[in-house]
Amino acid sequence: MNPHKLLVQICLSLIVVFSSAEICVSKQPFAIVTDERLSALRKTPELSGQLVRRLSRGRKVTIRSTKATPDGVVFLLVNVTTRTHGWIQREAIISPSRPGDDQRLVELINSSHGFDRIARARIFLDHFPRSPLRPQVLLLLSTTAEEHAAKLSRDAAKRLKDTTESAPEFTYFLNYTGLDRYNRQRVRFVFDKAAKRFHYDGAALRELVRRYPKSPEAAIARSHLARLAVILK
Repeated sequence: MNPHKLLVQICLSLIVVFSSAEICVSKQPFAIVTDERLSALRKTPELSGQLVRRLSRGRKVTIRSTKATPDGVVFLLVNVTTRTHGWIQREAIISPSRPGDDQRLVELINSSHGFDRIARARIFLDHFPRSPLRPQVLLLLSTTAEEHAAKLSRDAAKRLKDTTESAPEFTYFLNYTGLDRYNRQRVRFVFDKAAKRFHYDGAALRELVRRYPKSPEAAIARSHLARLAVILK
């Protein structure tokens, strides 16, 4: 056979093999770490198992198998990367393909406090686009963000009170470092210059009204948006 044709045939064969492997991997169910309190990745499916690493919230993993301990704790064997795998407690993660995990995540969100509630709500919104619980989470995210806006306003005012203003004052507030972690969760704030106060920009509320106009949550969202419009008029 012509060496050039042989090389082409080998390359095509490799493409088919790797494509098939990729398809197989993509069919494995994935999950997301939502409770870092339980997210220890272990070498064996037991609470005394050697720690491989602790996974951070929002980390995606691929589920391979399941095993329960004699005392009823369920562990999942997961791939973290192509080289890293281990066993993690089932309650540490949620999977969009597992029935009931949307409800379980909502319960975790409701029991969360502070920034944890916002971060877990964002995970829900990113991975459960068709859940009937989505309007509830959109409203919860917006309400929590507005509650945080009050504290962010006080903290920013304290940090910026001695600032020598070489730029407009409001730009210092909107560049306040305390906003950074919210921005990474795509939660953004607008600034009332007269009151020197942040307010949640209402993105989740607008999505709620647009996508779920007949939901009970949409009526509350409209009220919040009307109030925001008056404040920023």
